[in-house]
Amino acid sequence: MDKDRIEGAARSVKGSIKEAAGKLTGDTKMEAEGRADKAAGKVQNTVGGAKDAARDALKK
Repeated sequence: MDKDRIEGAARSVKGSIKEAAGKLTGDTKMEAEGRADKAAGKVQNTVGGAKDAARDALKK
């Protein structure tokens, strides 16, 4: 498993928590930062998945 997948998943979870905290406190800036972190984490996770797929394809 590529480290980008792990880091991306962690970043996505962190973003979800930050977004929820922003909603709870009414802090729109924190909420927006959480959404941005969540999206960046999903992208990073996808990149890691592509790297894994490419690595697996080269092994065959």
